[in-house]
Amino acid sequence: MSKRARIALVLVLLAAAGGGWLYVRLRAPGTGNVLTLYGDVDIREVEPAFNDSGHITRILVQEGDRVKKGELLAMIDDTRYAAALAQAEGQMHNQGQVLAALVAGTRPEDIAAAKATMEALRATYANDGVTYQRLAILATTSAATIQARDDAHAAFDAARQQYEAARQAYILAVKGPRKEDIAAARAALEADQAAVALAKQEFHDTRLYAWSDGVVEDRILEPGDIATPSTPVFTIALPSPLWVRAYVPESDLGRIRLGMAAMVTTDSFPGRVYHGWVGYISPTAEFTPKTVETPELRTALVYQTRIYVCDARGELRLGMPATVHIDLAQNPAAGPPPGCVPSDAARR
Repeated sequence: MSKRARIALVLVLLAAAGGGWLYVRLRAPGTGNVLTLYGDVDIREVEPAFNDSGHITRILVQEGDRVKKGELLAMIDDTRYAAALAQAEGQMHNQGQVLAALVAGTRPEDIAAAKATMEALRATYANDGVTYQRLAILATTSAATIQARDDAHAAFDAARQQYEAARQAYILAVKGPRKEDIAAARAALEADQAAVALAKQEFHDTRLYAWSDGVVEDRILEPGDIATPSTPVFTIALPSPLWVRAYVPESDLGRIRLGMAAMVTTDSFPGRVYHGWVGYISPTAEFTPKTVETPELRTALVYQTRIYVCDARGELRLGMPATVHIDLAQNPAAGPPPGCVPSDAARR
């Protein structure tokens, strides 16, 4: 065996011996400087549901699957929502073209056409005026009838009105759209954009995504079931925060403080010690739950406490019995171990 291998073997044996000594020391019945508590591993759970109603078409995860934040979990029928989105997008694109046309103003070709129409009607107006003047003179000498004169006058008035209408149309073509019309078209486009955003959100709501990392505990609904916002589809256990729910007798309440370091052991993994810290102490007393085994009387008043635990291996399970050892001599409170800082959720 090489020298390096012998050194590594010695270090492994020393670490094993140290761990065994620590385990035996922690398991040893009560020294006055170590508070021993008994409790169960606890975690938080979520029950995600769809934001819309419909038939479930696909479920993509099974019980026991680990899911990541943002992972697609299930889908409902999206036919109606896809059609509504397509309709809203079509209306938005149409209104966008209307606004673009108003902003661009009148095309040069349209201005030229309006001017040509105006000039043509002006020529007709001028010619009808000359005709009327001639007939009016001839009518005085009975060379033309009164009816012919009156018809010429009516034609002259009609030509003048048509010319004036064409002249105003040409002026409007040169000026282009009014700013009020552009503002109204822009407001309509913004309303259509909001309708598209709503349709997209409703379509997105036909997909159910994981809000955080976790483990699927239960599939409550199956494909073919009707999903509603009030009906959960899954129960998902959150891996963090994880804590041991224990109860401190009233006589020991003054001996522990928030942030104190703790050692946690379980019967499932003998000899393995999990690092933790006191993260919560209830402000109100209660009677000892009947499921908690302590040396004290069951009728004694206790205070619920949470000892948050670092479990990098993912070995601790919901409801697993655990033993907590708190060294009361630590001063000041050690707080969370390095690399195991509690999240904001764990603080609440």
